[in-house]
Amino acid sequence: MAIDKLARNIDAGATRAGVAAGAGVGLRFVHHESVAATHPQVPWFEVHAENYLGGGANVRFLELVRGNYPVALHGVGISPGSAQGIDADHLERIGLLVERVQPCLVSEHLSWSTVDGRYLADLLPLPLTEEALVTVCTNVDRLQSHLRRQILIENPSSYLRYRHSTIPEWEFLAALARRTGCGILCDVNNVFVSASNHGWSASEYLAALPPHAIGEIHLAGHSCRRLDSGRVIRVDDHGGPVAAEVWQLYEEALARFGPVPTLIEWDNNIPALDVLLSEAARAQRMLQMQGTDVEEPVTA
Repeated sequence: MAIDKLARNIDAGATRAGVAAGAGVGLRFVHHESVAATHPQVPWFEVHAENYLGGGANVRFLELVRGNYPVALHGVGISPGSAQGIDADHLERIGLLVERVQPCLVSEHLSWSTVDGRYLADLLPLPLTEEALVTVCTNVDRLQSHLRRQILIENPSSYLRYRHSTIPEWEFLAALARRTGCGILCDVNNVFVSASNHGWSASEYLAALPPHAIGEIHLAGHSCRRLDSGRVIRVDDHGGPVAAEVWQLYEEALARFGPVPTLIEWDNNIPALDVLLSEAARAQRMLQMQGTDVEEPVTA
């Protein structure tokens, strides 16, 4: 493998050491002014890395935020599932941002989004086969080697399955973590959405993930849509509050994984910052019920 296995096989405490096991929120451009003006009581923020690769005022603002809060980088364009490998130029730019911001966590998705140098505006699903697992492991090794740090890989939301997939998604993630030493970003909403769409058991999905590898949890809203066939699917649209069923599944996740840094994501129909902070406060209360070592939100 590309970097020393010992350095990458980190236990749960070290995986989560870069940020308090508290409930943060996704920082979006529309809330920049509110954050600068109010310095909200929140343990940490997460941003989409690709929104800050161009430099300028946005990345300077991110540096100011980083001076007061831990900041996580969440990639949406690295394409760990690409059979053509990770784009070298994109990887270099991500590396420079990591050096500049010194994030507490870095994560990406179990998906692919590039082909022949073209970026597609979606996180596309992988055929879950041994061949695909080798490809993702190779790309994750390269990413971790370049960044000189462990990254987290997020489970996707999905709406279709490849007929020739041979590995259950939860086993694929566990094998990826075992082979590369990466961590897992467990998106509880995605677990619920995919389980509902495919007839899986969301509880069994969580039970199959290795607790020591879980470095972060995501919570978000989703919607239900009826297809022309009459079938109803759940869509991970990040356009509303966390659903009651997802809160219940989050409780199960905390019981299995313990207190884990948790993020509220809201990317469409974005409300006022106070609404996000209210959702985060609910997650914070649930985290605090899991242990006394959970840090309170801090004021910048």
